[in-house]
Amino acid sequence: MSTVLYILVALLVFGVLIAVHELGHFLAAKACGVKVNEFSIGMGPAIFKKQKGETLYALRCLPFGGFCAMEGEDETSEDPRALENQGFWAKLLIFAAGAAMNFLAGLLIILCLYGGAKAFVTPVIADFAQGCPLEGTLLAGDKVTAIDGERIYVYSDVSLLLNLKQSGSHDLTVLRNGEKAELTNVPMELREYTDKNGNAYTGYGLTFSVKEAGIGDRISYSFANAIDFVRMVRLSLQMLVTGQAGVKDISGPVGIVSVITDVGQSSSSASAAVRNIAYLAAMIAVNLAVMNLLPLPALDGGKIVFLLIEAVTGHAVPEKIQGSLTVAAFALLFGLMLFATY
Repeated sequence: MSTVLYILVALLVFGVLIAVHELGHFLAAKACGVKVNEFSIGMGPAIFKKQKGETLYALRCLPFGGFCAMEGEDETSEDPRALENQGFWAKLLIFAAGAAMNFLAGLLIILCLYGGAKAFVTPVIADFAQGCPLEGTLLAGDKVTAIDGERIYVYSDVSLLLNLKQSGSHDLTVLRNGEKAELTNVPMELREYTDKNGNAYTGYGLTFSVKEAGIGDRISYSFANAIDFVRMVRLSLQMLVTGQAGVKDISGPVGIVSVITDVGQSSSSASAAVRNIAYLAAMIAVNLAVMNLLPLPALDGGKIVFLLIEAVTGHAVPEKIQGSLTVAAFALLFGLMLFATY
């Protein structure tokens, strides 16, 4: 597949995920009886419009973005079905529904990818390489459940969490013979080992077990993978705050498109490219869900914060203040996006 085609695929991924987000707001608004003036997929001039009842449905020419225009969302309205005239729980549901739909989309993609899986690698130690210094401290059959206080959701978390800490000693929590054991300051260094076929490799000298997957295993593994994506957003923000990652590590839309293109081009086959891009799309979907719930005025999370303030104090934050904070936060986010793109 050509680079141009992968770029188009990346843009389509963004477009679908944003449309799914707006669909969440739309469905929640309809369920709560809020008047929706327009639901649009895409941006720019409309290439198709259809008025159905009170709502105008539109398909627009630019295949990314979209919006759900609710009565009373950005203006004062005396309509009893306007968004601003709804109660706490209806507003909370509508504001959170976009992120919920993004998370659900990511989970469904992962379920599709793992729906035919025959087995999964588990964080249960099966064996040790010859000369591995961890043998004795760790035992065959130990299930690694946490590293440095971070829970293990899926097997790949083992290497991820070990690589997060610069020092070679780690605190491990393992499940041993049905009981939890805390192992502190376990020295784990990457070394060169030889596998059973005589091939050299660099690793920790641990071999992990493989478990056959039933329907329940596929569902639980998919959900754990989605939750792991949520944790990765938190770890990324944490690394930015602590300085483990810098602004050079932030990717804007162009960077994400580039990653999707690289993933597709480096795949061994067209089917592998589809699977790999789908996995990346699931990660982006969950990332969008979490990031949209951050307590910034320009995001749904900011709207939820304003809603909570009103519920606790009994007084709504003045619209002028909300508007000023939203404009400032939007300018900050847009500037960060431009900087990341640069």
